[in-house]
Amino acid sequence: MSKYLSKRFAGLETYTPGEQPADERLIKLNTNESPYPPAPGVAKILNAAEINKLNLYPDPDGSRLISKLAGFYGVRPENIIIGNGSDELLAFAFLAFCDSGRGMMFPDVTYGFYRVYSQLFGIPAIETPLKDDFTIDPASYMNAGSNIVIANPNAPTGVALPLSGIEAIVRGNREHIVLVDEAYVDFGTQSAIRLISELDNLLVIHTFSKSRSMAGARLAYAIGQPPLIEDLNKMKYSFNPYNVNRLTQLAGEAALDEEAYYRDRRREIVETREYTKSRLAGLGFEMTDSAANFVFARRPDIEGGELYAALKRRGILVRHFDKPRVSDYLRITIGTRAQMETLLRILDEIL
Repeated sequence: MSKYLSKRFAGLETYTPGEQPADERLIKLNTNESPYPPAPGVAKILNAAEINKLNLYPDPDGSRLISKLAGFYGVRPENIIIGNGSDELLAFAFLAFCDSGRGMMFPDVTYGFYRVYSQLFGIPAIETPLKDDFTIDPASYMNAGSNIVIANPNAPTGVALPLSGIEAIVRGNREHIVLVDEAYVDFGTQSAIRLISELDNLLVIHTFSKSRSMAGARLAYAIGQPPLIEDLNKMKYSFNPYNVNRLTQLAGEAALDEEAYYRDRRREIVETREYTKSRLAGLGFEMTDSAANFVFARRPDIEGGELYAALKRRGILVRHFDKPRVSDYLRITIGTRAQMETLLRILDEIL
């Protein structure tokens, strides 16, 4: 680091993203991207005429996209804000609702950015241990005395908390914000969006990255009651009003018109996930009950880092977290059936 870096950031532990290799021959099962391209209508709308408009700033409000999202979910436009990926909206929420006296509670095993943002913004981080089976105990979050963020399904475990558990946590913390990060919700659990009309302390974040095959577009949205959205917009307009570019907004609109395509792709991913879990169990792996587009698996007699390295040498990238409680596990994105067959064959060879 340079001598000019602010002292308050000298000890900052940054988020480590998954590898993005240039070698396209690798089978990439490490960042939970969809193995399928965006819907055909998305490609059609990104035409030369629209590209020629890149000399103009995008609509800072994202009015057309927000209106379409509102219709899709049966809410009002003032219930929604769009962002440059869910990480940006998470940052806005941490900034808007937390400070040195009001921290953020989250599981000890979860998405790494929660801990990074707590440190970056000088926010107390209250880590609550998951149970031994990696499930969340709602009782641990009652009357927390802080804001709460829960990824549901959780990452990297893939375990989902039933909607009744989410509702209990929100109702048990009415003086604080409960943020539900639903990046993987479309692969196997119920969304908390239906609770927003009656719970003014609930904020739900969705992304186009996973179930809508647009990780490279960087598009997400948060849904909550209007006062919470106003708070997030205050952060946005103090940081970057033009946070979602013109082409991404258009792609988001087109994707919402192609729900049948994405529903079919999600069904394929879930079927491949269940097939992969069955085959992995046959190879002696233990797994969580994943409701996401990945599996979280370990082979008890092999160290996770060793197996990760062996797969990488054979051209398959998965994710390994060298952290307490999970160092023996691999998080494996669900690819196409052909990709998973290759993974299973190579695992069999290694074992």
